[in-house]
Amino acid sequence: MSDESPTADPLGPVDDQPKHPKAPRPKTRTPGAYPVPPRERRNGLVIVNTGNGKGKTTAALGILLRASGRDMTVAMLQFIKTADSERGEHIAARRLGVEIIPMGAGFTWLSEHIEEDRRLARECWARCREALDSGEYDVVIFDELTYALSYGWLSHDEVLPVLADRPQGVHVVITGRNATPELIEFADLVTDMQEVKHPYRTQGIGAQPGIEL
Repeated sequence: MSDESPTADPLGPVDDQPKHPKAPRPKTRTPGAYPVPPRERRNGLVIVNTGNGKGKTTAALGILLRASGRDMTVAMLQFIKTADSERGEHIAARRLGVEIIPMGAGFTWLSEHIEEDRRLARECWARCREALDSGEYDVVIFDELTYALSYGWLSHDEVLPVLADRPQGVHVVITGRNATPELIEFADLVTDMQEVKHPYRTQGIGAQPGIEL
């Protein structure tokens, strides 16, 4: 009789497979209700999704969906996207009863009308500040706000104190490329999304409904 240990059936259940002693093991947790604490007991975060890769707004929409599922009040204000171009998230938000407000009509960002662009950016920021100061929302998302800061249409002295003085327990999510060093330093959580491979560059595949639109 051989002294070798029997080998598990490679086609058998995963639990029957031999386990390496250093293999990671799933944590055993008792499912909990995860109740939402009152705002005075929450750690309100400023979250920044930046970088040249895709997914910055998509990640913010994931937070919007998760918070909405917890019956938290959420609003997303979009600096560049216009109301003329309805995307999938706008349709879904209406069904969920969540506010997504595109405010980008008239923005050209790299136009020769710098003062007009700055004026429009400040009008948009005034609406953002109103939403934040209202105390109505648990999560406020400022989609593509980074561009207003990096292009100089808004100053850090205008934006950062407002974020610092927001109502207690409110989470703020900011998206867009080229997040400034000042914003990165101020934020609690920063993710730098980097492009590894893109179907438009490799295959000429453009934006598609359900993915980007």
